[in-house]
Amino acid sequence: MAVNQMKNRMQALGLLDRAFKAATDEELTTAIDALGDDHREGLESFVEEVSPDGVRNGVKAGRIDGGMEAIAAIITDAALADCIEQLGDHADNPSSDQLREVLPGIIERHNVGITRIMLAGTVAGEAPASAIIRDLLKNDDTLQLPKAEEVEIAPLIDTSKRSADEQNEMREKRKAAKKAKQEEARARKAQSAAARGR
Repeated sequence: MAVNQMKNRMQALGLLDRAFKAATDEELTTAIDALGDDHREGLESFVEEVSPDGVRNGVKAGRIDGGMEAIAAIITDAALADCIEQLGDHADNPSSDQLREVLPGIIERHNVGITRIMLAGTVAGEAPASAIIRDLLKNDDTLQLPKAEEVEIAPLIDTSKRSADEQNEMREKRKAAKKAKQEEARARKAQSAAARGR
């Protein structure tokens, strides 16, 4: 159970990370410029400078400690409030159709980058509609996130310093040493038992 939760959490944070990477500097600037004083102050506590680069660096640094999610919450707050208002009574658990109905307006008012970050943020926040939102971020023509960058994994290199024969020899020596130790321990036990029996 815990393993699954951890896996889901890592996937959700991965989505949020990709949403930030997919956002253009222009999209981030628009969102930053629209922040009120309180939100700007909030953002300042997570980034070194209030700029697209500052946000990207803050996101990179805040992947583990929740900073990334906090930054997402601050810069998408207006978009989220708008989305909640548009969904009305369905805001807590919207259907795919209900979301698809309101999202074009959200994108128009807040831009695609911010809408993606908002949606990925709600998945990281374990919203009831997470499965639907994840599907949108993977398959919707407008909202689909670019594929995750392929990570190059170096070919496996044989790092063993010893040949197979040397390895076997070492194993045998270890076995022999272990056996000698066990014999010694047995002898000691027998000796102390004999001493007690006297």
